[in-house]
Amino acid sequence: MSCSFDEKVYEVVRRIPYGCVTTYGQIGAVLGDKFLARAVGNALHRNPDGAKTPCYKVLNSRGELAKAFVFGGAEEQARRLQSEGIEVRDGRVDLAKYGWRPEASAYELEKRLGG
Repeated sequence: MSCSFDEKVYEVVRRIPYGCVTTYGQIGAVLGDKFLARAVGNALHRNPDGAKTPCYKVLNSRGELAKAFVFGGAEEQARRLQSEGIEVRDGRVDLAKYGWRPEASAYELEKRLGG
């Protein structure tokens, strides 16, 4: 049985280490196409369980917070990031310092997720 696109996104997000962030495009790249960034964002906007799937750790390619963060807006997203020791300045996170680049290929992820 294969997982839905949303479930694949959530699986990648669950792997983001404590104190790190990643981008929509990087998650898209792991899923096979960096141009899936918008679809990744849409999936995260539908995230039913913020405690299990920490979508607050996913930013745009400039490290900017989401203006419409699904669990309480940019201020709440900043608070959650800061609780992990991630610095937020002027609504941005330094991706060079806090960025996590998932290494799994689309094939490896598909295999892990049973697709």
